[in-house]
Formats: sequence, structure tokens, C-alpha cells
Amino acid sequence: MKNKRILKLAGSICIVVVLAVMLLPIGCAPEDGGGGGNEEGPLKIGIFQIISHPALDSAREGFKDAFKAALAAENLTEADVVFTESNAAGSMDACYTIADYFVSQGVDLICAIATSCVIAAATAVNGTDIPVVFNSVTNPVDAGVVEDWDVPGGQVTGVSDIAPVDPQIQLILDILEDVANNLTLDKLGVMYNAGEPNSVYQVDVQLVEALDNLGLTGSVTVEKATVSTGADIPAAAQTLVDAAVDAIWVPTDNIVVAGIEGLIGPCEDNDIPLFAADTSTVEKGVIGCWGMDYYTVGSYSGQMAGEILLEGADPATMPVRTVPAEYLYIYPEAAERMGVTVPEWLIDIAYEVVED
Repeated sequence: MKNKRILKLAGSICIVVVLAVMLLPIGCAPEDGGGGGNEEGPLKIGIFQIISHPALDSAREGFKDAFKAALAAENLTEADVVFTESNAAGSMDACYTIADYFVSQGVDLICAIATSCVIAAATAVNGTDIPVVFNSVTNPVDAGVVEDWDVPGGQVTGVSDIAPVDPQIQLILDILEDVANNLTLDKLGVMYNAGEPNSVYQVDVQLVEALDNLGLTGSVTVEKATVSTGADIPAAAQTLVDAAVDAIWVPTDNIVVAGIEGLIGPCEDNDIPLFAADTSTVEKGVIGCWGMDYYTVGSYSGQMAGEILLEGADPATMPVRTVPAEYLYIYPEAAERMGVTVPEWLIDIAYEVVED
């Protein structure tokens, strides 16, 4: 068992910095070391993500740190790479614009963070020899960016954040059906952006399989509420409240995760337990999650980028990597605010327990 981490939130104050500007050519934030030991100049890596939220931000930093470590292993320094970073601010059109810009600048590699970004990057690099390494993508085969998990077959590879949904639904059952709560799960609410292929796959495929595996097919009804932007979350939340759902689960959906506070309030006001697949949401006020460390997701992709650019590895033959969803995050006080109590045995086995 891993050592438990206790995360205490300072009072009830949460300071959120929102970056609402899409960084494009003029607004990009490069880390330019000035071109040190590489005689041909520093390597140029374009990094972009679909939106800013803690999981994707952590994946981005993991990528950069791992690539810097790969440079050091080759007796190179941070001066031998320039990272140009951009954020699509939730816009698929912006993803294509950013990817095209990176290609026009002749970057040596693109790091695409999230499914929408890698779809755009794969399109943009077609006809070039620019490799793409993704991370935080649920199903790259379903997204059409690789041919096979083991043999991608093109110039795109990376790290998937696919995780089994079964333990996430089991966590809901463990809390609702505990003797202290004595509740049943008859109707499960799900909120997601239907425009994100990763979310659609989790809801329409993985969730259905999980309910079947747990013997819940036919006894648990799934009530779906979809959003297109963060502004849609309050209305979607009211839809689920009106449907009298017993609990709500959110997949690793970038739009909903980025605006999770808009769902937490209605759940607290109506005693609806809220769960998610993204560990970063627990600190915000979600009850709990079995998930993965997104810094590690990003770090794995940074290692792969190092193998491609520094060792000559071929992305066509580099298997897509995955990260185990082995961490249980729990926020007992959040559960109390939503009308339920977390059993002590779950707190005992949790990797991280968030406290007020």
C-alpha cells in the first residue's frame, strides 16, 4: 500500500486563476534557453492542450520535466530545447489553428494534450515528417490517430489515460450502500461534453461495460446531461436534479472537469453525491475517485519524446503506453455536504484524503 497523503485546504478559500486567452503565435509562451550545445540550434517542441485544468496542466509539466531529464542523460541542457506552449481554450477550431502554426514553424515534435488536440495535430502533420506524442487521450484508436495500440503505424504515439470504470462505479456503491447511508443506486446521472470523443467512449462503451460487469444492467438507469461549454454546466446540473438521480459521475471530460465547481454547488444543495474519474476534481469538492497521477501521464510522454528526438526511435513502432488508475482520492467533508458519509475503511485505504 502506498503512503497516505493528507491534503488540508486552507480554510474555505480557493483562489482560481483563469487563463481565458488562447495563446497563438504572438501570445505563445516559449521557454527559450538560447540554443546551447546543439550545433544546429535548440530542438523546437510545440505543446498544446485543449483547456486549462489541474490534470492537463500537471501532464504538461510532467512532459517538460521528463524531456529535460532525457536531455541531461545525453549530456545536453535545457538550452537545447525551446518549448512553445499554447492553449485552445476549449475550441476545436483553435486546436487546428495551433497545430497548423506549429507545423508552419517547423517544430521538431508536437506534444498534444487531450483527444481534440491530437486529432488536430495528426491532421496537421500529414505529409510532413514531424512526429506527434500525445498524452491524456482515452482511446487513440477510436479517435483515429493510431492504427493499433501496440503498433501505431504512423507518426503519432503517446500515453493514454484510459482507466477502468468498474472501480469508479463500485466506489459509488461502496458509499451509498454503506450502513451509515443505506441508499441504493437506481438512477445514475452523467455529465459530459458530447463533442469530446474521449468522453463519449467512456459513457457509451466503458460505463455500459462497467454496469454489466457489476451486475447492474437493467437495475441502474443512466440519465445523461451533455454540455458544449462550461457555461452549460448549471443548466445541465438542474436537468439531473430534476431527474432525481441518486448520484452523479463525471468521466475525464475536459469541459466539465474545468468547470466542476458549477456542478458541485447543485449537488451540495440537493444532497446528490458527486463522483468523477479525474483525481484533480476531489480537491475541488468531489467526493472521491479511483484514478491516476497526471504528472506521471505527462512524464511518460516526455520520455517517449526523448526516445524519438534523441535516440531515433520510430513512433510507428512505439506502443501506446498506459498508466494504472491505482490511486484512491477521498474527501470526507465533501461527502457530508452532499448528504452521505464515507466509510472508515475507504479512508484507511485511500492514497490521498482531502480535509477542510
